[in-house]
Amino acid sequence: MYAVIETGGKQYRVEVGTELEVELLEVAPGDAITLDRVLLVADGSAAEIGRPIVPNATVAAEVLRQIRGEKTISFKYRPKARRRVKKGHRQELTVLRISDIVLGGHSAASDAAKAVEAKKTERSRLEDAARQQAAADAALAAKLAKAAKPKAESAADAGTTRPTPAAGKAASKATRATPKTPAAPAAAKTTRPRASKAPSKEPAAPEAKPRRARATKKDE
Repeated sequence: MYAVIETGGKQYRVEVGTELEVELLEVAPGDAITLDRVLLVADGSAAEIGRPIVPNATVAAEVLRQIRGEKTISFKYRPKARRRVKKGHRQELTVLRISDIVLGGHSAASDAAKAVEAKKTERSRLEDAARQQAAADAALAAKLAKAAKPKAESAADAGTTRPTPAAGKAASKATRATPKTPAAPAAAKTTRPRASKAPSKEPAAPEAKPRRARATKKDE
C-alpha cells in the first residue's frame, strides 16, 4: 500500500518505512504527527483518488530531525546600471519517517507486521522440519551401524578358524611369485696357469733393390 500526500505545497509518494525531507514543520525530533492531506491511496490493483483529498485517509509519521538543505545561489543584475546582487540560501527542512497509512480502518502497518510474522513462522516451521529430519537420519544411521557390528564380528571369527578360498588363492599366488634362492656355488677348482705362447716371429722385410742410375746425355 502507498499514498500520495501534500505538505509545504509539494506532493510526495510514500510507503510504510519511507524517509523523506519536507518543508520545515513546527515539531520536535521524536514527535509523532499525522498528515491528513492525502491525495491518493493505492492498495494492490485498487486505488482511491481524492477530490481533492481522500476521506477517512490519514498518514502517520515520526519526526527524525531538523536539517538545512543544500545552499542555493541567487544572483541578480541590471545591465548598464552597475547593479549586482548575489545571495545564498539554505532551506530549513524536517526529516520524517512514515509509520502507517490508514484508509477506512485498514492499516498498512498491521499488514506489514502480519507479513513479517508469517515469514518468521514459515522460517521456524522449516527449521523445525530440518531438525526433525536430521534427528531421524541420525537414528537410522545408528541403527544400521548397530546391525552391521555383529556381522563384522562373525566374519572376523570365521576368518581366524578357516581361511577363505580367496585367501588360499592369494597365498598360492604369493608362493609362485616368491623367487627361488640360488644354490651355494661349488668350490672353485684350482686351475694351472697356461703357458703363454712364444710370440710369433714377423717375416723379414724384403731387401730393397738398388736403384739403377739413368744415363744422361752428358755421360754419353
